[in-house]
Amino acid sequence: MTETVLTIVVPCYNEEEVLPETNRQLLEVLHEAVEANLISSRSRVLYVDDGSRDRTWDLITRFSEENGQVTGLKLSRNFGHQLALIAGMETAKEQSDCVITIDADLQDDVHAIQQFLVKFHEGYDIVYGVRGKRDTDTFFKRNTALAFYKMMEKLGVRLVPNHADFRLLSRKALDEFAKYQEENVFIRGIIPQLGFKSAKVYYDRKERFAGESKYPLKKMVQFALEGITSFSVAPIRAATYLGATFVIMACVMIIYTLVQYFLGHAVTGWSSLILSIWLLGGMQLTAIGVIGEYIGKIFKETKHRPRYIIEKNLFSCDVSKIKQESHDKIKQ
Repeated sequence: MTETVLTIVVPCYNEEEVLPETNRQLLEVLHEAVEANLISSRSRVLYVDDGSRDRTWDLITRFSEENGQVTGLKLSRNFGHQLALIAGMETAKEQSDCVITIDADLQDDVHAIQQFLVKFHEGYDIVYGVRGKRDTDTFFKRNTALAFYKMMEKLGVRLVPNHADFRLLSRKALDEFAKYQEENVFIRGIIPQLGFKSAKVYYDRKERFAGESKYPLKKMVQFALEGITSFSVAPIRAATYLGATFVIMACVMIIYTLVQYFLGHAVTGWSSLILSIWLLGGMQLTAIGVIGEYIGKIFKETKHRPRYIIEKNLFSCDVSKIKQESHDKIKQ
């Protein structure tokens, strides 16, 4: 039997409706992978409760008591999806040969996990789960997502199109990822920068099994802005170029106004004055806002505050329990 230990990291925020089914399916996948000799029976599912306000943690605790292959982390408050993922990966990496991250909503195909593991055994350190199509998305979400990927490509940011946070990382990749300690983290942009041998597994994304989406339009916009400003200075450079363009236009208008004055054609134009004030004022405020985004990030980085705080940790307890359960199953 292979000694490869896998940990499946599942960030959770108010997922009590879907979690029982998620847990059933993931344990089934683990069992099948063990039977296929792809992973060790010491492999586990690690749920990360990102400050849920419902019964999510109670369910995780119950699952852990019922089955030693289920464990959990409870964060002290809601730190956000990306930091919940990082908390799970950093906790799991010391006791795992590879880690797979997947959301709790069952939209990602859990049966693709076996294909991830096959690629891992073929020598790939990073395996991306990539959506073959986006039929389950609304017209708006599908097209804004495509526009986001194209824009990031233009800005020079390496992303894997139609890939979210369904991926496998080897321990080597996890160790290198852990060196990225910035506060403003954008995992989808960091992973391709690691440069290790990678592969893609295509799958069809499903409808959410139960509960509500934790990524409404506001969070999607914030996520996109985080990605852009974390990996590119193009917006602030564009503000500089735009300011320089308006300075040149202003010089041209000054010359034009002086010529009209000396020719005696000067006419006070209220409309043009108001339009100019609004246009230039708007551009200035936009440029200040862009600069402010970057200054805000610098402000956060210089504080060196912890990125997440773990309130309860079930992961470190009980590896022997798993071994005993596996031994009992073999006996039966």
